[in-house]
Amino acid sequence: MSNIREAVMDLERHAAEQGWDQPLGLYALVPTAELLSAEPALADLLGIDSPSDPDELTPVEQEQLPDGVPLEEALGRILWPEGVAGCALVMERLVVKGSDETLASDEDLESSGRETEEIRMVAGVLRDGSRHCAMRMRSHDSESEVLNGADLIPALTSALALTLDIEEKPEQD
Repeated sequence: MSNIREAVMDLERHAAEQGWDQPLGLYALVPTAELLSAEPALADLLGIDSPSDPDELTPVEQEQLPDGVPLEEALGRILWPEGVAGCALVMERLVVKGSDETLASDEDLESSGRETEEIRMVAGVLRDGSRHCAMRMRSHDSESEVLNGADLIPALTSALALTLDIEEKPEQD
């Protein structure tokens, strides 16, 4: 099973339709066929007869993560049930241009003197270890300029993998 790219890109397009300045979104990724089998009424609601691809995934939005809890800590408290094939996270951040440094939400941009870029990141991971990410910059807000790849945001996909109880393999030198 590895439709993680399609699931992430669908979530990215959905987030783009919602516009900027949205709260963080956490999603369970479930096999569409299993979801429709367990919830047949949902098929009518979604207008789906049956998935065309047996590996098709449906993102199911979860409740908001608790306010005031750092993302790493909030993710550390999550462990998905077996029926969940994977998970995805959509979030916006300010990054310092030319680096991978994100700014703290309470940091004063005026006094920092650093040039920043607002980005939206979508990261997804499956239990089989597949992962994919997408990134859209607010200054280049078009579908044709969305960056995407498996290793685009490794720290975020690693954190999501831990919620699925996937052991991270140490990198080989």
